[in-house]
Amino acid sequence: MNAAGDQPRLFPIHANLSDAVNSNIVQSEIEGGVHLRDLPPGTVLEVRTQNRDYTILYKGWDEALISGHPEFCPQPVPVTIHGSTWGGSMLKARFIGRGMRLEFGPRGVRPLRTSVILEVRSRQAAAL
Repeated sequence: MNAAGDQPRLFPIHANLSDAVNSNIVQSEIEGGVHLRDLPPGTVLEVRTQNRDYTILYKGWDEALISGHPEFCPQPVPVTIHGSTWGGSMLKARFIGRGMRLEFGPRGVRPLRTSVILEVRSRQAAAL
């Protein structure tokens, strides 16, 4: 219980954010996804969106090799994973979440956004 006698919140809200933004943040945790901070380098992420299937080899921090788009990354290309967005300008940094759009891009290039993410799976890369 908190000082007001209310039940504790499972997901804390931020007092300086709107109810809509707080709702989106909570919904992203409910829908699930992957926080890059929790992944060891060498993790492979399989990200299925409404329009494409991407394969991401996580290199560490926010660096990765990504493939899966016939025009922008038909073969693995180095990118920075910025995070996920709900379609607007607000970004949940270093997070790849269901129901959101992945934002990534090569350094110095305008970021790309995927269609809505349907599924995220992770596995360790095969040893070379």
